[in-house]
Amino acid sequence: MIFNPAAKGEKAQRFLKQLPEFAGQCALKKTHGPGTGRDLAREVVAEGFDTIVAAGGDGTINEVLNGIADHPEGLKRARLGVLPVGTVNVFAREMRLPLKVRAAWETIVRGRETAVDLPQVQFTMRGEPQRRHFVQMAGAGWDARAVETVDQNLKKRIGQFAYMLAGLKALREPRPIITANGGSRAARGELVILGNGRYYGGQIPVFRHANNHDGLLDVCVFPKVTLRVLLRYILGYLSPRLFRPRDEIYFQAESLQLRSEPPAPLQLEGDTVGCLPAECTIRRLALRVIAP
Repeated sequence: MIFNPAAKGEKAQRFLKQLPEFAGQCALKKTHGPGTGRDLAREVVAEGFDTIVAAGGDGTINEVLNGIADHPEGLKRARLGVLPVGTVNVFAREMRLPLKVRAAWETIVRGRETAVDLPQVQFTMRGEPQRRHFVQMAGAGWDARAVETVDQNLKKRIGQFAYMLAGLKALREPRPIITANGGSRAARGELVILGNGRYYGGQIPVFRHANNHDGLLDVCVFPKVTLRVLLRYILGYLSPRLFRPRDEIYFQAESLQLRSEPPAPLQLEGDTVGCLPAECTIRRLALRVIAP
């Protein structure tokens, strides 16, 4: 089990108090800064562990699955378990995992698994080429800028609403136009979001045709990002039934190229990782996940 001993927030603090319950059932590995979850996951694959549990939110899951994929045989040797103790837990919701720690742990102990698609993104960070996977969603443009500027202390107090406030601030900034090219389909807009599953930002069913077993990326392009768009997504967060897609351009693709001038920021799983240009491909059924 890979976890952050310095995690903040009420749910994380409750989980840390429960840690002694797991000490006799698994090896506990503590992160000690951003990116170390990835290093730890790669190391424990090499040590022979075949079940690696990410205890945290979507960012922690992303680090752990990338560490598994970094090992040359990691995706064959190891499977991913999830204890959802983050702010939003989008992937856990997508996989219909219990959101309470004990129930989620019971799911892991039962050990039933499924295989899901694993998108891979090539992009730049500080001028250097990078490669990274995601399992639920990614975004370029306005939402990545909101992620980049979110107040982390506020996030610990009010959760997902901190991103919405950051999104309001990002509306006041210039937004580069992004070109999304999926081969037979292409579109331009101020925001492009990619889905491997149905949900975005909680349980907002943005990617209504998504299936994380079909080998396709779901692409949603917003020609303009306005206050009205943000308000629709706030309503969708409060109740998925209230969400209604309107002007978004939606299509599916086996691969996607993203370009913008100037370079727009890029986020994976709610963490800003770099900037465009980027190219996204997908590895079908490459990641083994413990699920109900």
